[in-house]
Amino acid sequence: MGIQDIIQGKKQWRAHLARVKKLPPDYQVVYQEMQKYFFKVGPVELTEGSLLQGIVDFFEEGAAAGKGVLELIGDDVAAFCDDLVKDSPTYADIYQESISRKTGKAKKSPE
Repeated sequence: MGIQDIIQGKKQWRAHLARVKKLPPDYQVVYQEMQKYFFKVGPVELTEGSLLQGIVDFFEEGAAAGKGVLELIGDDVAAFCDDLVKDSPTYADIYQESISRKTGKAKKSPE
């Protein structure tokens, strides 16, 4: 990754945050909680940027339709987040697989 890629990534992130700041306050709060949750859970797709962008798109449509954020996602924000990434590998999954492979190799005895 070159310096131009880093600069471009920062520009895109700032533009993304500017879109979030234009959302109604309740949407902003829920988005920030979702973002924190995803950063903790660590879905691999998060680094590609499409997950968070898609959420902002979804929220913008909901706000434009005059719906409250909880009307869109329900009362359980964590469950909504889990549903979004249920089929996506997480960094924890990848780490667990690598440990399992290492442990499996260590248990095999030379024949």
